[in-house]
Amino acid sequence: MPELPIGVLAVQGGFEAHAVVLRELGAEVREVRLPADLLGLDGLVIPGGESTTISKGIEAAGLGEPIKAHLEGGGTVFGTCAGMIVCDDEHLELIDATAERNAFGRQLQSFEADLEVQGIGDEAFRAVFIRAPWVKRVGAGIEVLATYDEHPVAIREGRVLACAFHPELTDDSRLHALFMAMTTGAKAPEEAGT
Repeated sequence: MPELPIGVLAVQGGFEAHAVVLRELGAEVREVRLPADLLGLDGLVIPGGESTTISKGIEAAGLGEPIKAHLEGGGTVFGTCAGMIVCDDEHLELIDATAERNAFGRQLQSFEADLEVQGIGDEAFRAVFIRAPWVKRVGAGIEVLATYDEHPVAIREGRVLACAFHPELTDDSRLHALFMAMTTGAKAPEEAGT
């Protein structure tokens, strides 16, 4: 079975750690810095980092419309921490949700917490929150997968998965596996038609 081609946006932030997890799960990982890097990808991870810097990097590289085209063409997107902000309705508009930057506080208020996350099994997920956002508004099509302190911190809408924390900084690869399963599922109708 061929490896699943997954891109990791590499304009800023912690993209290398995502690449390691995805490779361990059997993905063919490519760094995305330019629109041409999106060609042939089935999924795209938008990592944590600094959301304004990532947004400016996307704009400078002309990646905004190609990322939207990737999603509209049947691809999947996984935004983590700042990546969740970049996916929201005030930035790339990939999901019908609005994120609140630094909602849990600044760097000194970073923390870890055990979360119940729908879709990855019954065992708690140890989430690493670093200057983390939360979701302050969810649209009708949003599925809330996890909350912390009554705020949504993991959501899904269609082929977009987003979380307010850093799953790549743990030994638990279940969220990346969920994303890869979403990506494989999104490809299935296309492959059935060939």
